[in-house]
Amino acid sequence: MSDNNQRRKAAMQSLDKEIKSRDRAEKMKPLGVVTAAAVAIVVIVGGIIFATKYTGNEHKQDQAASQSTTAATPEVRPLTMKRAKALGDTVTCKYDKNGEAAKEVSLPKTEQVSAKGTAKVKLTTNEGEVDMELDRAASPCTVNAITHLAESGYYNNTVCHRLTTAGIKVLQCGDPTGTGSGGPGFKFADEYPVDEASGAAANQPVNYPRGSIAMANSGEGTNGSQFFLNWGESPLPPKYTYFGKVSDKGLEVLDKIAKNGVEGGQGDGKPAKEVKIESATVTG
Repeated sequence: MSDNNQRRKAAMQSLDKEIKSRDRAEKMKPLGVVTAAAVAIVVIVGGIIFATKYTGNEHKQDQAASQSTTAATPEVRPLTMKRAKALGDTVTCKYDKNGEAAKEVSLPKTEQVSAKGTAKVKLTTNEGEVDMELDRAASPCTVNAITHLAESGYYNNTVCHRLTTAGIKVLQCGDPTGTGSGGPGFKFADEYPVDEASGAAANQPVNYPRGSIAMANSGEGTNGSQFFLNWGESPLPPKYTYFGKVSDKGLEVLDKIAKNGVEGGQGDGKPAKEVKIESATVTG
């Protein structure tokens, strides 16, 4: 068994153990203690769901928890979803080749990328339409990449491979292989809030609010095509680039998806009912 597979198996066993432990705690301990346990689980899940290892030309998902729990409950502040200092009107982006693309697509443009206003993308899924408003002012290079992928048909007929209902509340999409191991063949740098967090603040959980959209990654500067839609509040370290929000109508669709649950009744895994992005269209 490969090291990645061993870590993945161990991490899932650890997650299952933590979830069962929390269930027992909820029945036996006061509310304050239960809350502390739940936050600890959030940190573990955050380290599992968005960890990806790149080996050769393949993206290998490494579900090994990247953070440990502590006895103390960390303060979770809300993500402001706005930069402390505005960028200029335009920025220069860099997209580096990174392994083999899961679906053939060109590199996004790099010069004179707008850092003002928003872009709108509609995800037409088998469960309904999810309208997204992408924030160029927060993360212009990310928005530039996502709109390029959408315009290129990269997201068409792809499934959202992961739903999480324990600790954090996200639907993860963007991999044409439907396995969580695929990417566009390029990577790019982190943006807000990652590039504003430093020191202890880089590991202090923040609350990615309901409706926010962020990039999945495997560590610093490894953004590709996978993103996650927060259908509920998700306390995570500020290590995932925020780049937009889902409309109220879109949230209704996400609520329906979340209600269907995870395959096998787990708190994290493949959606019990397949969620397919039939098309992704830039509408504004």
